[in-house]
Amino acid sequence: MTDSSQTENGENDFTKALSNVFGFHGFRDNQEDIVRAIVSGRDVFAVMPTGGGKSLCYQLPAYLLDGTCVVISPLISLMKDQVDAAKVNGLAAEFLNSSLDSAERTRVSRELSAGKLDLLYVAPERFAAPGFLDVLKTVPISLFAVDEAHCISEWGHDFRPDYLSLSRIVSEFGDSPVAAFTATATPRVQDDIIDRLTLRDPHVTRASFNRPNLSYQVVPKGDVDDQILTFLSDRKDEAGIIYRTTRKSVEETARELVRNGVNARPYHAGLEDEVRKANQEAFNRDDVTVIVATVAFGMGIDKSNVRFVIHADLPKNMEGYYQETGRSGRDGEPAHCVLYYSRGDIPKIRYFINQMEDDAQRATASGKLNEMVNFATVNVCRRSQILGYFGQTLDAGGCTGCDVCSGTVDRIDATREAQIVMSAIMRTGQRFGAVHVTDVVMGANTQKIRDLKHDQLKTYGAGSDRDKQYWRGIIDDLTAQGCVVRTDGEYPVLHLTAAGREVLFGRREFQVLRQREVPKPARTRRKQAKQIKQQITDFDRELFEQLRTVRRGLAQERNLAPFIIFSDRTLREMAHYTPTTPVEMRNITGVGDQKLLQYGGDFIQAIEAYLSGGE
Repeated sequence: MTDSSQTENGENDFTKALSNVFGFHGFRDNQEDIVRAIVSGRDVFAVMPTGGGKSLCYQLPAYLLDGTCVVISPLISLMKDQVDAAKVNGLAAEFLNSSLDSAERTRVSRELSAGKLDLLYVAPERFAAPGFLDVLKTVPISLFAVDEAHCISEWGHDFRPDYLSLSRIVSEFGDSPVAAFTATATPRVQDDIIDRLTLRDPHVTRASFNRPNLSYQVVPKGDVDDQILTFLSDRKDEAGIIYRTTRKSVEETARELVRNGVNARPYHAGLEDEVRKANQEAFNRDDVTVIVATVAFGMGIDKSNVRFVIHADLPKNMEGYYQETGRSGRDGEPAHCVLYYSRGDIPKIRYFINQMEDDAQRATASGKLNEMVNFATVNVCRRSQILGYFGQTLDAGGCTGCDVCSGTVDRIDATREAQIVMSAIMRTGQRFGAVHVTDVVMGANTQKIRDLKHDQLKTYGAGSDRDKQYWRGIIDDLTAQGCVVRTDGEYPVLHLTAAGREVLFGRREFQVLRQREVPKPARTRRKQAKQIKQQITDFDRELFEQLRTVRRGLAQERNLAPFIIFSDRTLREMAHYTPTTPVEMRNITGVGDQKLLQYGGDFIQAIEAYLSGGE
């Protein structure tokens, strides 16, 4: 551990450590300001997207400052990878959680008490355990880093009661700065986190939620397993995550993929612990290409080379969707996010929402679901909707990374169809739901329609030239664009809004989005690559594959995930610049002093052998 105040170069301490320890030649946006604030002893609150470099913001101060940085995180399954990654960079790091046996816990506690640790990762349950704070008070603490800080807010999408104990940090350890990090927090959640942690005049960073390397696409859901197989046919060697809502659908999709030759495994809470852990490890270590999972999967994943995330069912809220899609492209390279949308998913989610006993929580969850439906159906740039949800706007450069903006979705004038539906809603007294309104529009011969004499209405049968799915889609579009609202309750009915009446009486047009064709993934990736700074695209692909083989062998020998040794991005730089000396290798992004010492020789040897033709 180095006290930054005693080094010779003053202002260069941060960049020197960044290069020597982590192998990076410059900070990403916001990182340096956060590091400087922490090192100066100031509290920090930072909203940074997944893959935005949050861990470096506390690991670099942990290296520079005397004492131990205590990292509080709910991600028990991720802690080993985080500790392994810190260790290969030369930091003294350990974790304390329920996965350790008593001998390992004793060893880690002994190293903590001896002041030998730069980093200690603990779960909030451990932090709240009787006696643990007393142990921490006996050792120098450099700072507390609270990861996934949104878990402390009841307004967040993943509230965890165990996080409430973290409000004691400032009162018990007033001399240590506290840094809270999250990838997803609306302004309201941000204020709640700062208040609950009692942060003291914190340095606040709200990094852009824009992930320019991610492309977003929404596709009408049909036979979703067939749709997934078609998508994967162009991505045979790429790592990806497929999210399903239920354990049953996870198992069914995983079986279908395996039956069709895809190297896939399931992940959900119903699997035996050992099976679930083995499947996650296989994915982390590149032994499995695709993981099919419930949303329980992902918070324990730090894999940098996930090239796609598929949502085969509608997510419950935008926070969850953003966080889950953010697990792709952590290395900054292009990745594809596909949502297969069907209005049939909505009642399934509403059923669980209606089981909530607390009225406020139920209303909040219902509002969040409506936002998610809007995202999937409204004819507005997907990226701008995501940013707008988190209180931000799209940069002047615009977006070419979603289906709306890249020309794969058509905007169609559906004013007449909207007027037919809203006329039916009005003429039936705004007392019925989507099923009955659709039946009226289509001219269905039901007992209910006959009893209510709705077959005598002017709009009865006005849409008989279209099928039920089409008209239900128009109702979803009207709801998403604020022309129609659904009432709460077990049997929601449709009401017109002021905006809807503008369309109904011909004072404005109504447009809908319709998918023209599924874009070719390769073309999409090439478009994205042009927009990503310092993107290495002209590397030697054969050499890259050989370097991946070297990396995999080293990872297996050391029981590490391959990306901990070097990311795909680092290997691509090697395959582009072909370094054959330690000095040249040290100039590659991601190659710090310790990694050069441990692994540099193996990769230099592989590159030299390749350049000499294997002689």
